[in-house]
Amino acid sequence: MISKKSVCKRIFLYLTILLLLCLFIFPIYWMIIASLKDNSVLMRNPPQLYPTFSTFDNYMTMLGNAKYLGYIRNSIIVASGTVIVDLILSVLGGYSLSRFNFPGRKTIMIAILSAQIFPVVVIIISLYGFFSKMKLMNTYTGLVLADVAMSLPLSVWMLKSFCDNVPMSLDEAAKIDGCSRWKTLTYIVFPLLKPGLLAIGIYSFLMSWDDYLIALVIMNKSGMKTLPVGIAETFLGEFGFDYAGMMTISVIASLPVLLLFMIFQKYMVSGLTGGAIKE
Repeated sequence: MISKKSVCKRIFLYLTILLLLCLFIFPIYWMIIASLKDNSVLMRNPPQLYPTFSTFDNYMTMLGNAKYLGYIRNSIIVASGTVIVDLILSVLGGYSLSRFNFPGRKTIMIAILSAQIFPVVVIIISLYGFFSKMKLMNTYTGLVLADVAMSLPLSVWMLKSFCDNVPMSLDEAAKIDGCSRWKTLTYIVFPLLKPGLLAIGIYSFLMSWDDYLIALVIMNKSGMKTLPVGIAETFLGEFGFDYAGMMTISVIASLPVLLLFMIFQKYMVSGLTGGAIKE
């Protein structure tokens, strides 16, 4: 028999979880229903918290406007480029730090991790000066390199942990069979790093997709702006706000991230936890 005290504790726990869940979900719920309302309805007091599905004109306007589609295109190009470059460099860096013992190895690892400590606002001025001299302003290459610099330190550390969990005996067996170091990495170690690669890919994609400050500084031309910058500059004016349009474009911007988590959720969890397990 379960005691009344235990039942009360369980009910209290479930109610607390339900309350916290509602608090976390409410901003998403409000964003979705607000995208289906007019600005006049959104400004009512008290607010209209129930969905009305009164208009889809906001979505038609966003998807039919070349400017907003350009923001989405720029974000996709930059995020995809960041993921590709980040994966290549993190695999090479993580494998090298895991498999080779060379002078200054620990110092390099500490230096890589230290780069993650500095906030973006500390390095943004020097980054702007460097990119201006290198003529990387208002280019996809410049923003990709900047986003990679922000996400690469943690990616290298994560990949190193995954490489540490791959038995060294596999490398030795491949060497005996005549495989070079590159073939060992490509055909033996790389397939075993898939959970970590997916975790790092999603992490770097989110870092680039949600980046605002770096994109604001590097992308000055209106045709090169990414979604976060475009949303802030288009819908937040000095004398008025287009809340309905902002919520609509926010829903559209959230869809790629939602799809990524729905498809790779299992791999994301195993990727984030697998690298922490030592054999």
